[in-house]
Amino acid sequence: MLDIAEELGQWVEQGRDFAVATVVAVSGSAPRQPGAALAVDRDGTAIGSVSGGCVEGAVYELCRQAIEDGDTVLERFGYSDEDAFAVGLTCGGVIDVLVTPVRGGVFPAALAAAARGESAALARVVDGPADLMGSALLVRPDGSHEGGLGGHPGLDRTAAAEARALLDAGRTGTVTIGEEGARCGRPLTLLVESSVPAPRMIVFGAIDFASALVRVGKFLGYHVTVCDARPVFATAARFPDADEIVVGWPHEYLEATRVDARTVLCVLTHDAKFDIPLLRHALRLPVAYVGAMGSRRTHEDRNRRLREVGVTELELARLRSPIGLDLGARTPEETALSIAAEIVAARRGGSGASLTGAHTPIHHDGPSTPAGRIDSVA
Repeated sequence: MLDIAEELGQWVEQGRDFAVATVVAVSGSAPRQPGAALAVDRDGTAIGSVSGGCVEGAVYELCRQAIEDGDTVLERFGYSDEDAFAVGLTCGGVIDVLVTPVRGGVFPAALAAAARGESAALARVVDGPADLMGSALLVRPDGSHEGGLGGHPGLDRTAAAEARALLDAGRTGTVTIGEEGARCGRPLTLLVESSVPAPRMIVFGAIDFASALVRVGKFLGYHVTVCDARPVFATAARFPDADEIVVGWPHEYLEATRVDARTVLCVLTHDAKFDIPLLRHALRLPVAYVGAMGSRRTHEDRNRRLREVGVTELELARLRSPIGLDLGARTPEETALSIAAEIVAARRGGSGASLTGAHTPIHHDGPSTPAGRIDSVA
């Protein structure tokens, strides 16, 4: 639901009655992941999507019904060999959709936080006792929360802790806990939707390839920074799509700026005086991706220099160099596409191989999933 927060926030301000259908679980091949939502107001206006078209009509009618009767319902849609052309996912997957009428509670606050780009998590009961279905808890990064799931007094406390863990990782997924808030007992499933600021892409080196990469990074939803020590090249005129342009030595900027586990670092300078101090620091940071441009010869020379300044083999193994996937790219735009493809593959756990003739999954949940209680992530 938080993926359409800005539009829904406007509906709340306008006093519209509406219902939201949210994907809460996915099995097999499906186009949308948990958290994807379709909203319908009393006049029949719809925004968002839960399936890319396969079951939108049926879900639309469920939303209209929820507005009228005020009931929260959980519906499953899937492929059927006996009735392949009926309502269902002809791509072969199964999705569970929670349909909830939105009438106050913590939903307006959650939508407002997401629309402002603030960090917040919305935890909702999607499988459990009927009287708890759809109840919601809004959780902040500091662990404070508002609203409530009802039921046992310990349930909100445990749910807030689980939601905060997913929020810290910037993930949306389902969590199973005990109905009374304990790890044991009758299970209850929560959908935790995390709203976090856009992940950062920091591009070092204000070259023509960087300009193309900035555009692709923005398309993928990153907050993009360009950093270069040369003021004549690091200008707004050359990088109109960048969110931020920094004139300064790359390693000094990286040492001073904020990064997290979703940050991607793209080193396009291929100049040892910039690369070596920058990469020595970058490869020791808990970021999602570090890639460096250069030829095979540049790569070997750079690795030798990095070893000389104390970079370990384990740290070097994190470096994507030469940067990008093998697409045969030549132009800045093609190169930017190959870099972006490698970033997506690293984020989602893809192989980067052609799907033609392969028997691997088309959609991936991610490169790794925390063990234990998290059932799905996106």
